[in-house]
Amino acid sequence: PIAILRQETTGEGANFNHVFESEDGVVVESSGSVGSAGQVNLAGGYSFTDENGNLLEVRYVADEAGFQATGNHLPQVVEAIHPAPAHVAELLAIAAQQRAEGVQFDNQGFRLN
Repeated sequence: PIAILRQETTGEGANFNHVFESEDGVVVESSGSVGSAGQVNLAGGYSFTDENGNLLEVRYVADEAGFQATGNHLPQVVEAIHPAPAHVAELLAIAAQQRAEGVQFDNQGFRLN
């Protein structure tokens, strides 16, 4: 068994703060707030020690822009060394237009409406 050293939650519903810490070095913290479309936005992080004794830390935000995590051990964005083919911009524009029109597809690529 691993002892819980600290566990605190304040607030309720979408507006909250939470902290957790265990004796094996795991630390988790998160906070929530109401987003612009009524959703719950989250921000926080967690850290732990891996099997090699390295402290790993992840910070994240989950909001209108989606889920974004950062950490020195996570893969980093790599700059493209070749330009995207011209047809890619055209396909992205078509996809944006279809989203704006409410067009939806199933998980096999078939149009639903």
